[in-house]
Amino acid sequence: MAVTLEEQKNARRKAMLLLEHMDRTEKGLSDRLRQAGFSAEAVEDAMNYVRSYGYLNDQRYAMNYISFRMGTKSRQKILQALAGKGIDRETALAAWEEAAEVEEPDELAVLRATVEKKCQPDTALDEKKMRRLQGFLLRRGFSYGDVSHVLDEMNITCERSYE
Repeated sequence: MAVTLEEQKNARRKAMLLLEHMDRTEKGLSDRLRQAGFSAEAVEDAMNYVRSYGYLNDQRYAMNYISFRMGTKSRQKILQALAGKGIDRETALAAWEEAAEVEEPDELAVLRATVEKKCQPDTALDEKKMRRLQGFLLRRGFSYGDVSHVLDEMNITCERSYE
C-alpha cells in the first residue's frame, strides 16, 4: 500500500516535533513514529526527511550522551545504555574515543564518588554489606580490580564474623 501524501506530511511533522524537544537516535525516533501509528513507508520517508537536514545523527547523539555522563557513570554502563538506545557498538566506541580526547575520563574518581555515596571511608562492613556493596558497584559496570583497589584505598574493610 502506497503512503498517502497526508500521512507523509503528518509523519514528517511528528518527527520534527519529536526532535524539537530532544535529540534522538534513529531507532528511538523510528520506534516513536511507529508507535504513533504511521506505516513503515511513512516512517522511512520521515526518517530520510530529518536526516537530510542533519537533525538525526547517532554519532552526535552518542557524543552528547557520553560527555554528559562520563563524570558519573562507568564506561561499561554508558556503552550498555547506548546499545539499549539502538547505537551500534562501533559508533559508541568511536564516540567514546572522541569524547575522551576532549575530556579524559577518570573512572576511578567516578567509582570513588559512587562508593562515598554508599559508605564513609575507614569503615568496617560485615560480610553481607560488603558483598552487597561490591555487587552494586559491579552492576554499575566497574571492574572487579578497580572496585577492590578503591575499597582498599578508601580503607573500607570486611569484618569477618567467626561464629
